[in-house]
Amino acid sequence: MAETAIDYGAVFRALPGMVALLTPELVYADVNEEFVRVSGRSREQLIGKYLFDVFPDNPNDPAATGMRNLEASLYRVLVTRERDTMALQRYDVEDPERPGEWSKRYWSPVNAPLLGSDGKVVLILHRVEEVTELIRARGGSPGGRNSRARVLEAELYTRARELQELNERLRQAHSREREVALALQEAMLPAPRQVRNHPAAVRYRPAVGALNVCGDWYDLVDLVGGDRIGVSVGDVVGHGLEAAGVMGQLRSALSAASRVAEGPAQALDVLGRYAHVIDGAESATAVTTFIDCDRHVITYSSAGHPPPVLVHADGRTEFLDQATDTPLDARPDPIPRPQAETTFTPGATLVLYTDGLIERRREDIDKGLERLADALRDHRDQDPETLADTVLLELLPPGGSTDDTALIIVRL
Repeated sequence: MAETAIDYGAVFRALPGMVALLTPELVYADVNEEFVRVSGRSREQLIGKYLFDVFPDNPNDPAATGMRNLEASLYRVLVTRERDTMALQRYDVEDPERPGEWSKRYWSPVNAPLLGSDGKVVLILHRVEEVTELIRARGGSPGGRNSRARVLEAELYTRARELQELNERLRQAHSREREVALALQEAMLPAPRQVRNHPAAVRYRPAVGALNVCGDWYDLVDLVGGDRIGVSVGDVVGHGLEAAGVMGQLRSALSAASRVAEGPAQALDVLGRYAHVIDGAESATAVTTFIDCDRHVITYSSAGHPPPVLVHADGRTEFLDQATDTPLDARPDPIPRPQAETTFTPGATLVLYTDGLIERRREDIDKGLERLADALRDHRDQDPETLADTVLLELLPPGGSTDDTALIIVRL
């Protein structure tokens, strides 16, 4: 069978049911024929017009909420980039032939995002099914308003509205928790700074498409005894305020332990014992590196965390994966953790990160590690601040990652 070019414009216009395309500013970009017919508006009255200028709330009904509910749904689609199915809505419509006369109408709307190549919403598909006749039919004849069908219809409508209001309150509560957790997380993480004479850049990117904040963290500390610094990252399993609180405890504990420990393995030993008595620290991971810039040696140890990357001055990339052990709270009776050493020359770059930077669903983690190594090698001449932005741009999906991401880059 020969291929036939599909006229998607014709398909859109012929779609059954009312369908409109809205811009992110909620202006009609296009409508199908059914939308024109049922709404009672011509294309000229719709295209290029702001949605709520065309269909405002009924000013004669102080309890009217259709416009507010629809607006909230459309903005949720813009923010979350996810489809939003609304509860049954009463949304009265003014008669275009008789200004000031409003008819009681019932609608079942669904709003879905159309994404561009950058992951941003470029259009909203607004599909509406009118159920006014169904609601009226369930009410029976005018004399039968007390019939059981009418009572059931009213009950159905009331419960649908209550469910929508409850969902909205839950969204608001989760949004507040996310804001508090983000503020707490940012307050507990150290600000970007230079450690001794070594430029450093840090980045933290919360997950997108979710209302929860996870427990990714990073730390930089000055160590005693010469030109020595400690660089660490970690990841707490969990979400929201609890994960942010556990993250703060573990980061502070490792920061303190690193200043007195003989090496990174001993610092993680202490942290593992501490994690064992903290609720919420189960399966937490961390990796820490002690950098001796006088001897040009990096000593490292990992508790179940993805390996740091050392980018040598000649462009060679080395994954520090020779001292990887179980997560922090994996053993009831901790045993000494392994540690390893590697050398570097001045101008090398050390990169630590969390799994949100490299992991993708249904993809082997080695592919993410390879992408990271390629990006670091290709852009190794950039300063740490620029390199951090470049790495995030190249490795994170256009719309952002579904997991939190922490990244720290130090020029040695």
